[in-house]
Amino acid sequence: MKITRRDFVRGGPGSVKMTPIDSEDLWLAYNLISPGDSVMAVTVRKVIREAASGGREAERVKLKLEIKVEGIDYEKVGSVLRIRGKNILENEHVKIGAFHTLELELHRPFVVRKDVWDSLAVDTLNQASDPAAGADLAVILMQEGLAHIILVGRSVTTTRARIETSIPRKHGPAVAGYDSAMKKFFEHVLQAFLKHIDFSVVRCAVIASPGFTKEQFRDHLLLEAERRQLRSIIENKSRIVLVHTNSGYKHSLKEVLDAPNIMNMVKDTKAAQEVRALEDFHDMLSKDSDRACYGPKHVEVAHERMAVQTLLITDELFRNADVAERRKYVNLVESVKKSGGTAHIFSSMHASGER
Repeated sequence: MKITRRDFVRGGPGSVKMTPIDSEDLWLAYNLISPGDSVMAVTVRKVIREAASGGREAERVKLKLEIKVEGIDYEKVGSVLRIRGKNILENEHVKIGAFHTLELELHRPFVVRKDVWDSLAVDTLNQASDPAAGADLAVILMQEGLAHIILVGRSVTTTRARIETSIPRKHGPAVAGYDSAMKKFFEHVLQAFLKHIDFSVVRCAVIASPGFTKEQFRDHLLLEAERRQLRSIIENKSRIVLVHTNSGYKHSLKEVLDAPNIMNMVKDTKAAQEVRALEDFHDMLSKDSDRACYGPKHVEVAHERMAVQTLLITDELFRNADVAERRKYVNLVESVKKSGGTAHIFSSMHASGER
């Protein structure tokens, strides 16, 4: 996220002007903007004008509108954020109080105003503006004839490509066709690798599969990199890691995130810390269940007794339209941190948050 202006008091009012660069920035904006805030952006609206002939004609005009937020939706597929509410900015085409939906898109700046920039909003803003916090992991999940390229970011896990090719049987008269089909399949995966995986952003690229497909693809990748002089792959081949999974389907991502060698490579990232905290919780639940509690009531009781060492909470709770309810969970996170505990805010759009 590109932040071009900050003008607020922590714990008080103010505004921030920002421009989303990738889909993860829009997700963070979705978590930053709450009902009651106002958002100002340039939008396009259809306006009816009187024509010289006396008739009426529709014309699309660019307007700068400021919306008092009543509702907010994030569309993952098209990377679009929709803000619904009433216009509060004087305009010749849109009356004050008229309902409008702003669409926030990539590379288009907007301004967010809040009456209170609480600690959670400031932390989300700082996270959004951190240039080092991009996609931590690139994962190629594959099996014969099927591959998924997945980027595991700080808050969002996105599938960037799915490659599917028909592979004939390896035995019998079709064996010659098998080899050429696999080579063609690997070439499609290689093209997707070059398009979607940027080693200046990701810590490492994981090739995961059952059987020997991962080794075969890595050999193809490195051989073609030398032949075509693909510098990004040649210079980063030590950051290409193999992991065994039971399939090439997306649910096998959990096996990659659980692999110790992968977690060591990204141990200081948000995703790794969350996965580790989740594993610790499940271990405690099975081995020492009296020390692990879940559900709002039990967690509140533990907090009243100053007994929370690690709090796991999802970001969905902070998107509550009820300001008092949001404030309750913000206070819980702040209070746990002040008493020396740790709070992990899991993204519902991330692999760890889904678990």
